[in-house]
Amino acid sequence: MASIIAKLEFAAGAALLLAIVVLVFIAAIMRFAGYPLIWSVDLAQLLFTWLCFVGAARTMRLKGHIGVDLLVRMLGYRHRLWIETAQAAVFVAFLMVLTFEGYKLAVANKERVFGYSGMSYAWVTIAVSFGSVALILAIVANTVDAWRSRASERKLIFTQTDGGPAVTEL
Repeated sequence: MASIIAKLEFAAGAALLLAIVVLVFIAAIMRFAGYPLIWSVDLAQLLFTWLCFVGAARTMRLKGHIGVDLLVRMLGYRHRLWIETAQAAVFVAFLMVLTFEGYKLAVANKERVFGYSGMSYAWVTIAVSFGSVALILAIVANTVDAWRSRASERKLIFTQTDGGPAVTEL
């Protein structure tokens, strides 16, 4: 299941990035030709917002986010696992608040038009809720995986260990 989600995240991120590049390229050509696409910047910003949240979830799943763990690395595996579990609980609580508030913001902005695109601004703001849920799922999956593998002392929730997945994997 995790590999399917990882492949979906990769495909979604790649598709969003490709769409942004193609859109900006076409908009530049059209502007040069004297026919600017006034909605292209808005759509590119919308796609970039979604790309950021998809990328954040993928990076969380692969334990690729930057962290300062100078002092924590000096502790044993068990203490590190407990500290990361506490961090995970705090992060999940925060992301649940973001999910709820992002949804409220999307509902409040349903009638607002996003720039010149004619689209609802809710498509931008709902990305916060979507991204928060995706991050929650990644954190919970990493937590369950770390606790199931605790006997081997090779996996943590946020920190890559020698036995963990490489950030470059699909």
